[in-house]
Amino acid sequence: MKSTDTTIKIEQEITGIKQQLGQYKKEGKSIFISSSFQSHSIPLLHIISTIDENIPVYFLNTGFHFPETIAFKNQVATRLGIKVIDLESPISKIEQKNTGGKFHFTSKPDHCCYLNKVLPLEPIIAQYDIWISGLRRDQNTHRSGLSKEDDSRSDILKYYPMLEWDKRMIWQYIHQYDLPQHPLYDLAGGSIGCEPCTSFIEFGESRSGRWEGLDKTECGLHT
Repeated sequence: MKSTDTTIKIEQEITGIKQQLGQYKKEGKSIFISSSFQSHSIPLLHIISTIDENIPVYFLNTGFHFPETIAFKNQVATRLGIKVIDLESPISKIEQKNTGGKFHFTSKPDHCCYLNKVLPLEPIIAQYDIWISGLRRDQNTHRSGLSKEDDSRSDILKYYPMLEWDKRMIWQYIHQYDLPQHPLYDLAGGSIGCEPCTSFIEFGESRSGRWEGLDKTECGLHT
């Protein structure tokens, strides 16, 4: 896709996001965003900040993130003027160990994700009508089958405004607005999760460095 074609598509997508958020607000819907604060997360946060910087952004602070991720989150929040709220698991870390005294990510990563990502977000979901997430169709097989609006959960409508964006669009937008990049992006192949479950792989955005060697591609928030 040529740069000019990409620019036109980006502008069309932004117009669509503005219209959709406007419709939600017209209907009196309450809205929140969840973000992992990776490099590819920043265009959505930037777009949202230009529409309504008061929409709360929730960050799942698992306690296992790279220090660089926490610093990057704080940097982006200050740069964009957005309201970021950290969420932590209600289960203490000492209770997140197996009978051998090791954290669950060593043997049951799905359960670790449940305790530190799914569980702390449940009370937030109950408070809102619309959940915005930056998932993209080109990221993995599960996400390729999503719809822009997903009402499969009875308690909330999920909206994926970036679903049709690709890597070219993401990076053109980042360069156009001189947005910051996660300091570990190049080392982690563009997908940075919790430190114990992220492997440094060759450059190029991919989720293959997440839960390497396991039959696992999602943390459970979106499945």
